Parts: sequence; C-alpha cells; structure tokens
Amino acid sequence: MLIKRREFLKISSLASASLLMPSFLKSMALDNALNPHQNILIVLQLTGGNDGLNTIIPLKNDIYFRERKTLAIQDAVSLTDEAGINPSLSYFKELFDNGELSVMNNVGYPDPDKSHFRSMDIWQSASRSDEFLETGWIGRFLDEECYRCEHPTQALEVDDMLSLALKGDHNKAFAFKDPKRLYQTSQEKYFKSLYDHHHEDETVSYLYQTLGSTINNADYIFEKSKAKTTEQIYPNSQLGKDFKTVSSLIKSDINTQVYYLSIGSFDTHVNQNDRQKKLFTDINDAVKSFVADMKANGLFHNILLVTFSEFGRRVAQNASNGTDHGTANQMFFISGGLKKKGLLNALPDLQNLNEGDLIYTEDFRKVYATILKNWLNADSSKVLGWKNGVYDFI
Repeated sequence: MLIKRREFLKISSLASASLLMPSFLKSMALDNALNPHQNILIVLQLTGGNDGLNTIIPLKNDIYFRERKTLAIQDAVSLTDEAGINPSLSYFKELFDNGELSVMNNVGYPDPDKSHFRSMDIWQSASRSDEFLETGWIGRFLDEECYRCEHPTQALEVDDMLSLALKGDHNKAFAFKDPKRLYQTSQEKYFKSLYDHHHEDETVSYLYQTLGSTINNADYIFEKSKAKTTEQIYPNSQLGKDFKTVSSLIKSDINTQVYYLSIGSFDTHVNQNDRQKKLFTDINDAVKSFVADMKANGLFHNILLVTFSEFGRRVAQNASNGTDHGTANQMFFISGGLKKKGLLNALPDLQNLNEGDLIYTEDFRKVYATILKNWLNADSSKVLGWKNGVYDFI
C-alpha cells in the first residue's frame, strides 16, 4: 500500500504525541496493580524561568526592595520572620504550616546557561553545563528499573510531546494530553486499517509499530483514567485538568510511579506581576484540589510533588516592569511524608552576587539523587553518576 505524504504526517503526529517504545508499553497491560505503599513522584515544570525572588520573598532584605521598586511583593504571606510567599500561592502557606511543604533555596549548577533551551536540557538530562546528553534523568531511571525489576516502572507525561527528561536509552515514557482524546484518535478506522499493513521502509515501519502500540494501549490508559471517579472539584484551568487526570490514574490500578506536568510561560520580561499572579493562581488552585483528593483517598503520604524551573531571574528589575534571565532558584517539595519541613536552607544572599545574578549553593543533581534514592528506591549513582551524597528531607 502506498502512503501519501499527508497520511504519513498524520501517522507521525500520533506517533510523536505518544513517543513510546513497544516493549515498554506492553508492560502497561500487565495485571500487576500498583502497590498501595509505593511512592509516587509528580514533577511540575515551571517553564520559562520562574522568578524565585518574587515567589519566596525576603521580607526584611532592603536590597530586594531597593532593586525592585515597582516589582517587590509588598503583601507577601509570612512563612517565617524572614521569609514570605507570594500571596497568589496562599495554599502553600497552609501546606507550610501543616509540615507538608519543604523549600530549598539557591538551587542551580556550575557555569549556568541563561538560554531557555539549553538550561532546560541541562535540568532535564541532569548533565553538566558543558555536557550534552540525549537521555533524561527519569528516562535513565526507567532504563535502570526495567533491568532491575520484575515489572518495569512506568512514567507518564501529561502533554502532547515527550520531554527529554523522560527519554532513556532503552525505555521512554508515554505522553498524552487527554486519555479520552488519545483513545478516540486511536480508534479511528483510518489508523486501525493502516496498522494492518506492513512496510519494508525502516522509518515507516517504526511509525507503524509505534502506531500499533498506541492503539493497543490507548484503551487501557483510558479505562484506567475513568476507573475511579472523584468527588473532588478541580479548577477548569489546563493544569487543573492535568492534575485531575493524574489523580484518576493514581487511584486506579495502573502501575505508574512517575508523572510529569508543566505550566508556563514564566518568561516575564514585561509586566511580570500580572503574568506571575495568573500562573501562580492556576498552580495554587490545582494543587489545593489535588492534595485534598489525595488526602481523601489516604494517598498523600506516598505522594511527592516537586517543582522546578530552568533558571530564576536577575535580582534587579528591568525597565519594563519585568525581570531578565538569571541563575539559581528554589524548588518546592510537597508531601505527607516529608522528614524535614519548611525552609531547608538559607534565603539567597543578595549581597554576594555574580554580576547581578544569584550564586547557587545547592546542585540540582543532588536533589535528583535524593529523590531517586530516598523516594523511588533507585540506584542514583547508576542513573546520574552522582556520588556526592544526598539530602535527608525525604
């Protein structure tokens, strides 16, 4: 059967949306239910470089208010005597008071890169700034688990395209925005009829193989996503819908241990406060619904939600009521199973800057190593090559 260019593009679109490896997807159809005591990791990526100084605010730092005459957050919600949080993240204050939120400041890496694309690649691959890797830290975790475990550990990304973070040498996660839409697309007669044909061309053959795996597993994922209904009301934002999808899957018997979400863009060069307020409100409301849902189902103790952004912003505001690309930033950790709560380290030192940028004190790869070893029970040295110890907050 000849394949026309338009048909090829349609197949490519569906295949790239899932970006799955057949051997990996077959494992998703196993009847091995998720261990009720298995820890779940959810990564929330703040795309675009979130301004950390207007997220966790140094309440008594004169330099902060001097350098941000119009951008400084004046109505921050106090966490401690020295630190406050953006008022649009008011629920995070409740998590903080409940001992369900940890904050690590000054997270970054040596010789930081201020390019969105390059710095995101560094964070997602867990590489050095002078090293270029084609696999991600979660993808390599999947590689390690598939070799070590009787049943491979799965990861899902709620997006149309798979991020580098979830691509391994041998295994890749599965990306989809909406289980129902994926299922409906996979059931189209056009795609099913194409799957019945075989092609000798290697590229076309791979696409058809991927298409077949999508068809065979879309129904499985869709059924799991609607297996457990929830009484929890989620916001109608895209992130709210994404968290609702994750919640439905966690409560089913799908064997998935890692979920990956993203929101943006936080590239706030102009009129930063309005944009950040909108994004923080979406995050605040979605996380509030999700945590309530997990608590109602007795699952929150085994959930770890981690946030990161590819870099922070410069200390001084620019002339457009915004901030430009910076370096170090904070990470949030939300869970019912934290060993250490609150602020894990000191706020940024605004007196000691590198040409106007914050200087990192905590390497993000050590954070990843901690998550892998202490939360996912994986060999972090094999996944990351990191042998410089871990933190003890989880």
